[in-house]
Amino acid sequence: MHLPFQIFSPEEEISDPRFHEKDISLFIKRDDKIHPFISGNKWRKLKYQLEYAKSNDINNLVTFGGAWSNHLLACAAAAATFGFQATAYVRGEEIRNPVLDMCKIFGLKLNFVDRESYRDKTELYSKNHDPLNSLFIDEGGKSERGLLGCAELITELKQEYDHIFVASGTGTTTAGLQLGIEKEKLKSQIHTVPVLKGADGLLANFSQWNVPTEKIIMHPDYHFSGYAKTKPELIDFIKNFVSSTGIMVEPTYTGKLIYAVYDLIEKDYFKPKSKILVIHTGGITGLLGYLDLFNK
Repeated sequence: MHLPFQIFSPEEEISDPRFHEKDISLFIKRDDKIHPFISGNKWRKLKYQLEYAKSNDINNLVTFGGAWSNHLLACAAAAATFGFQATAYVRGEEIRNPVLDMCKIFGLKLNFVDRESYRDKTELYSKNHDPLNSLFIDEGGKSERGLLGCAELITELKQEYDHIFVASGTGTTTAGLQLGIEKEKLKSQIHTVPVLKGADGLLANFSQWNVPTEKIIMHPDYHFSGYAKTKPELIDFIKNFVSSTGIMVEPTYTGKLIYAVYDLIEKDYFKPKSKILVIHTGGITGLLGYLDLFNK
């Protein structure tokens, strides 16, 4: 069952004198424009989950995430849009913030659980939900269906790129892009920038879905101390990037990604004439937790 959802995600070239000097072309795929809340890879990872639920008369979505999770907000908005009930298990003590408040407005039922209980998500799900009338959606939307949704991005591209860059949290989007490259038989090189420390084994378990992750190049040195962490140089970079391009990014995912690409360009990582695509994976509401850092 196909859902009535319009995709708008153009490829826009970013102009910068440094790129001209190095004979590099840089484009950004604006998945952030897909939807204000179901944006970027969040929609791509949810698409086939939602279609499966509709086709099987499943009414309740059950998912998981942290207190500032863009995935939770996307699930909340998607459930309201397509007629589902939705429940989320939120890691940690009960708090309020703008992201969770928006989730509640969309009708998402929030259950706060301690970190120890949160580790066993399948146990939380099986103890509290009927699998015949609910769908387990893992943290960040990681699943085989999510993988297939992310792979579709490759079929939308208007031109072929030498290099395609994406940030990694669960690794689903990165693995999906590689799957799309394989299916379309393109020569583009997939690169990923993990946003958390210790991400060496991040892509290992995608081999169960026949993704040749050994072909993906990982750039592990741009996490800025770990997930949801940052440093003044990243904040300064984002301020300059946003004010010079008009493209909003946040420090958790896309900000780190674009910082990495600019740094690699500065270090002559790419051959002249290279055409590079950066995937903007949305999640701009994640910026709300960092606003104080941008006003110092």
